[in-house]
Amino acid sequence: METRSVIRRVKPVGYVTPPFPSLHWPPQRDTYSLYDLGDMWRFTLLWTLIIYGLVHLGAAGIALMMQVGKKKSNWKFLWLVPLLYAAVAGAEALLAGCLVGLVVGATYKAGAFSMSTWIPFIWGWVNVLILILSSFRIQGGL
Repeated sequence: METRSVIRRVKPVGYVTPPFPSLHWPPQRDTYSLYDLGDMWRFTLLWTLIIYGLVHLGAAGIALMMQVGKKKSNWKFLWLVPLLYAAVAGAEALLAGCLVGLVVGATYKAGAFSMSTWIPFIWGWVNVLILILSSFRIQGGL
C-alpha cells in the first residue's frame, strides 16, 4: 500500500496577525507571515492603494509643475487635478487590489503556503507597473 505525505502548513499556536506594514529584512531572525485569506487580501489592497496614490499624486505634481509660468487663468481649475488623480487612483487601486489580493491569497491557501508580508508589497508594485505599461500604445504586431 502506498502512502502519500502531505505537507500542510497550519497557523502556529498563538499566531497573531502582524501589524500592517510588517516588512522585515531577510537577515533578521523574526519573519512575518500571513496565514488567513482575509489578511492576505487586506495587505495587498492596502499596499496597492498606497502605491497607486503615490504614483498618481506624483503624476499630478508633474502636471502642475508643467503649468508654472503659464497664464494665471490656467490656475483657476488646476487645484482639481490632484483631487481627480486621487479619485481615479483610489478607484483603480480598489479594483486591482481586491482582485489580485483574492487571487494571490487563494493561490497561497490552495497550496497550503504561508505568505510573507513582502508579497503583497511586491504585488502592489506589479499592479501599478502594469497600469503604467498599459498606458502606452502598442506599436508592434502583437
